[in-house]
Amino acid sequence: MLQTIRDRMTGPILWVVIATISLPFAFWGVQRFEGGGTDPVIARVGDAKITQSQFRNEYDGAYRQLAQQMGPAFDASKIDQAGMRDKVLQDMVDKLLLKQYARSAGYRIDDAGLREYLEAIPYFQDNGRFSADRYKSVLAGVLHTTPEQFEADRRDKLPVEQMREAVLASAFVTPAQTSASWRLERQQRVFSYVRFEQAKYLAAADVTDAQVKQRYDERKAGYFAPERIKLAYVELALEQMPKSAPPSDDVLRQIYDTRKASLFSSPEERHAAHILVAFGADKAAAQKKAQDLYAKLKAGADFAELARQNSDDPGSKAQGGDLGWVKRGTMVPKFEAALFAMDKPGSLGEPVETQFGWHIIKLIDVKAAQVKPFDDAAVHQQLVELWQQKDAVKNFQDQWGRLEQLAFENSASLDPAAKSLGLQIRTTDWITRKGGTDIASNPAVLAAAFSTEVQQDGDNSKPMALDPQHVVVVRKAAYEAPRQLALNEVSEQIRGDLKSEAAKARAKTEADALLKILQAGTGFESAVKGAAASAVSPGATARDNSALDAVLLGVLFRMPRPAAGKLGYAEAPLGNGDIAVIALSAVDDPVLQSADEAVIRKNNVQLRDAMAGAEFAAFRRQIGKRIAVQVKAKPAAEGAETGG
Repeated sequence: MLQTIRDRMTGPILWVVIATISLPFAFWGVQRFEGGGTDPVIARVGDAKITQSQFRNEYDGAYRQLAQQMGPAFDASKIDQAGMRDKVLQDMVDKLLLKQYARSAGYRIDDAGLREYLEAIPYFQDNGRFSADRYKSVLAGVLHTTPEQFEADRRDKLPVEQMREAVLASAFVTPAQTSASWRLERQQRVFSYVRFEQAKYLAAADVTDAQVKQRYDERKAGYFAPERIKLAYVELALEQMPKSAPPSDDVLRQIYDTRKASLFSSPEERHAAHILVAFGADKAAAQKKAQDLYAKLKAGADFAELARQNSDDPGSKAQGGDLGWVKRGTMVPKFEAALFAMDKPGSLGEPVETQFGWHIIKLIDVKAAQVKPFDDAAVHQQLVELWQQKDAVKNFQDQWGRLEQLAFENSASLDPAAKSLGLQIRTTDWITRKGGTDIASNPAVLAAAFSTEVQQDGDNSKPMALDPQHVVVVRKAAYEAPRQLALNEVSEQIRGDLKSEAAKARAKTEADALLKILQAGTGFESAVKGAAASAVSPGATARDNSALDAVLLGVLFRMPRPAAGKLGYAEAPLGNGDIAVIALSAVDDPVLQSADEAVIRKNNVQLRDAMAGAEFAAFRRQIGKRIAVQVKAKPAAEGAETGG
């Protein structure tokens, strides 16, 4: 089973594993689920418990990882905080369930197995062999942990992975199942539908002040203004560093001499063409063919024409053997040696043997090596810019260090840092835990804003790098605790909610009435006409039709086949609150062609993977029946939490 796990330790899967391993280490080090002390217990799983702080650590890590993955597209306001909390807690419960069951079922990993597993991970290898130095370096620099901690973590998790692989390996799919899946995936359905739009009924929805007050009283606890904060901040940016005066020519000369080979020199280039005669099954015959072609060329034959007719190099054959401009180090050694030994354009070399076959090389033209002189105006300007860039980086790093020192030594104010470094103190708009704009859209700034250090103690934050060239320090400028919203502050919101609910209910009533008379036997066209509605007929539709509502398609493809000459009916609540009544007239199944066999084989693998996943989910549910799980309290996610 370990061999199966090791086989997955390559390519993109390796990076997924490394990222998964690194998440807990990177954000909070090695922490076991089994905790103690006065930390509130929010769940018990068998003989283990999950505390509030353990949950908060896991949640913060998941939140930060999501922010990093999404990058600039991350929008804290669009995160489903409640759903994310539930998912994180469920993942923690699942890990403990699987760990305890694996232990009780006798899954273990010994020292030899662990060593074999670690030595097979390419990330810990140099030149294909396990390197103890690289292993320690990766753990310390990437995962921020020690070998002892990492190996203890792997001893916990590898038995669970072994158990999981054993379950997944038991899944199989029959050819009949694969064919049926293929047909269902490509099935099309012919239908019409009538859409009852709630917007149509909004104007007629009447909501009284008494209804608004009643809703407010019923759900008063939900009408709260979240806590919010304004931040004062100073920022350093590399691009804002002032340009230093150009240095002396002696300094520029030193830079020129150091960077001449890489920046101001262009090596000799040769424009070449070749005819390749591959060895094939008979190396001697290939050599004779190359010699014959060379003789024809010496006798005056056209090189490009012979290349088009005889070269075995598909990349240059159509271009008459033209390879373009070639620098040293770009071709195999024997080819390169022959090409750069030619004395003048137009030279033709005798056949040269490489690992690819026999090459007849023609030198078309030569570009001599060039070195731009120090006195060239463009060179001088580039040298000045290199100096200024290096100086700006040094100044930026120096000021970063100075900012950190001043912010720490004067934790109650940003004024000393601003005055000393010539920075302007700016203020953000109001920020909630759902985020803000500009610097407040950065997850690190958002976490710092509501930290104990900034929000409660009123201290300066540590410098935070928004990117390698941009750093900020923040502090609290103003703070408002969560507060109950008064009725007059939310009355329009409540009125809108009630009107929307009333309109949706009216649309549902109309849809129900139409569906009832259709199911009673009234013809579709007559019923639709009587309902003063209009039908839409998309025609034959596949299940992946992106132009149609996903809920509509889901209901459509779950409907049973209609009897011959009959229509099938169903109702679908759409994603935007509208209601659709569907009339299904036909189901078109695809006809299997021989060309589809490769696709079916691919489907077999995908279906087998899906089946394996379903079997493991069922296995997990069975474990949940054997090991008691008790959720004692709804978790709160402080720190990265952005809900108000």
